[in-house]
This record gives sequence, structure tokens and C-alpha cells, in this order.
Amino acid sequence: MTPRTASAAPAVCLGESMAMLIPEPPGPLELAESFRHSYGGAESNTACTLAALGVPAAWISRVGADGFGRRLVERIAAHGVDVSGVVTDPARPTGLYVKETGAGADHPYDLGAGRSRLHYYRRGSAASAMGPELLADPAAEPLFAAAGLVHLTGITPALSDSCHRLVRTLLATPGRLVSFDLNWRPALWAGRDRQALRFLMNAADVVLLGADEAREVLGTDEPAALRKLLPRPGVLVLKDDARQATAIAPDGTLTTEPALRVEVVEPTGAGDAFAAGYLAGTLRGLPEAARLRLGHLTAAAALTSRGDLGTPPPAELVDQLLELDAPGWAATTVGTDGYHLGGGAAASGEGEGEGEGASGGGHGAPGGPAGARVLGAASTGRAHTPPGGGR
Repeated sequence: MTPRTASAAPAVCLGESMAMLIPEPPGPLELAESFRHSYGGAESNTACTLAALGVPAAWISRVGADGFGRRLVERIAAHGVDVSGVVTDPARPTGLYVKETGAGADHPYDLGAGRSRLHYYRRGSAASAMGPELLADPAAEPLFAAAGLVHLTGITPALSDSCHRLVRTLLATPGRLVSFDLNWRPALWAGRDRQALRFLMNAADVVLLGADEAREVLGTDEPAALRKLLPRPGVLVLKDDARQATAIAPDGTLTTEPALRVEVVEPTGAGDAFAAGYLAGTLRGLPEAARLRLGHLTAAAALTSRGDLGTPPPAELVDQLLELDAPGWAATTVGTDGYHLGGGAAASGEGEGEGEGASGGGHGAPGGPAGARVLGAASTGRAHTPPGGGR
């Protein structure tokens, strides 16, 4: 399949975002004295990062007529994302999850320092009621009609049968570029046919998936085998944990870019950020290698921030990093103090993050965090979220 032509039109990201409660201090939930309120969602994370990169972005979803929904819509809009297509459901609540983090304390239920677990309360949420009729909603329809890119993930079709039908309808609609980030969530797909994901991926133009996700869902992470299973997309982007990302063309041609070495603060949101960087490069018509590098750069920004949403480096620095030769790119490191080009002076581009507690859905979960090799003894962060973690 030849990818539909991308344009300067807005990118539309569709999917559920939820309110998040973070216990304080860290440790077992039963010892929490208070909860800090935040929000998160894989697709809204991608929309926020696209907007930070200068790509006009909209997020479409449903939220409850409650304070949780009003707050998360307000916060996502504050990142420059168009939220005019978000529908308020008067009968169903905004989804909610609790992010439990370990403190490393001597307690039988402590997860361990730096580890996290997510507890979801999303069944029957407003977003789970999304369906194909959303495409004709007076607020959402103009956004879909103007979109140069529609971004979907494997989370949405697992929320309900109507959500699955919505995703299938969007993938079958011609005239725009459609990307699909696998975002494998075993718990959400329990009792559902995971092979449906193969059909959905094969109907997209751009497919992003982690090597571990590919092995679990498709039975292989070998590029040629993946191309036989998914022959139609214009490109498959295979994220090999913290080592590299590879674009697989329809004829089997491979383009690979190594991940940057990153001082990881928190792994949440890195996969969503990688998707935003890669898609921004696609919409701008960058060469394949530059698209992968831009994905690595945005993932690194998320990895060096607390929360899901890091601040990408300034445009001038991005251009400089994308133009590095292979040795210069390999020597570049990223820390909380900025980007160190080939061992030279740091150039700051980091920011305090905010957002969902996992990602790929945010990506300490399967499929992430692509875009980072870890400095020193720091962990990649993948072990910090249990299998099926993320949003």
C-alpha cells in the first residue's frame, strides 16, 4: 500500500485520557496520606508533543460531565491542543487510575524504589462509549474532515465493541494518512481476539510497535516476517527497546537509527513521544532516518522529565541534531541538564513533565521506551512498569 499523502493539515489523535491520582508519599497505597491529581492518555500525550513540535494537533474523545473530565480537557488544551472535538457524556464518568509507586521501604507490599503499578477504574467510562457515530458529531466532524493525519492506538479498540467499530471505520476511510501505534495492553485485551490487532495494523499507513509487542501479538520481531504478516502499511516502525528503531519499507528495505544515551528520570510517556516525533517528521516530509531521529529526540525529552510530557529541544537544536553524522549522533547524550552533542556543551531543552503515569501508553510499558540507551547504572525504566502497564 502506498501511504496517503500527508499535508500541512492538522493531526487528529483519538483515544481515552483519564484522571490520575498519585499517592503521596510513595509506597503502598494503604500508607498514602494524600493523592496528587494529574491526568494521562497515550493519544493525548502524542497530541501534546506534536503541538510542542509545532504541528497543529487536535485530540478527540469523550469525558464525563465531572471535574475530572473538565480538568484534563483544560490541561490538554493548555499544551496548545485543539480540544473542540471532545464530547461531554452526561451519564458516564471520566476514567480514573491510580499510579502506585514504590518507596524502597521495608514493607511487604512496597513495589521497590523506582517501580510503579497502575490501578484502573475505567469500565463503563465515557470514552468507552465512543463509536462510529462520533464521526458525524458536529464538533468532531470538521476536525476529521480537515485532518492530514489521524493517529490511533491499540488501546481504543480494546475499550468496547463500539470503540473497535470506530477504529475500523477510521482505518477504512480514504483520503488521509492514518497511523496506528500498537500500544499492547494484555489486560485490556483479555477475553478479546488479539488477532484483530493484525487486521487493524494492516489497514494503517504507518504502524509503530515495539519488538516485545511484536513477539507477543504477532509471534515474531523479525523484519521480513513482520512484512509478510503486515504487507499493506507504507512503513512499519519497529522499536527495539532502548537500542534502536528501524523503519521497514514495503520492499523490505531497512532504515535503522540507534537510540540516544539518556539519563532516565522516569520512563512514562516515552513511546507516545517517540510516535509524535516520528509522525512530525513524516508530516514534514523528512527523510526516513531523520524521522527516526526526531522520534528518539522527543522520547529522550520525556525520559528526562517527571511525568509523561517532556519539552522537546528548540527547533534550531533539533535541526543541528538531525544533521549530525553517525559518530556525532552516537556520541550525543541527554540528561536533565540538556543535550550534549558529541560530548560538547549541553544545550537545554528539557522541561518539567506532566501527564499520564505510563505509555507507551506511556512507555515503560511494552513497546517502549524506544529512543533511549541509558547512561551509567540507570535503568531503562522498562522494568519499572509491570507487563501490560501503561494506559
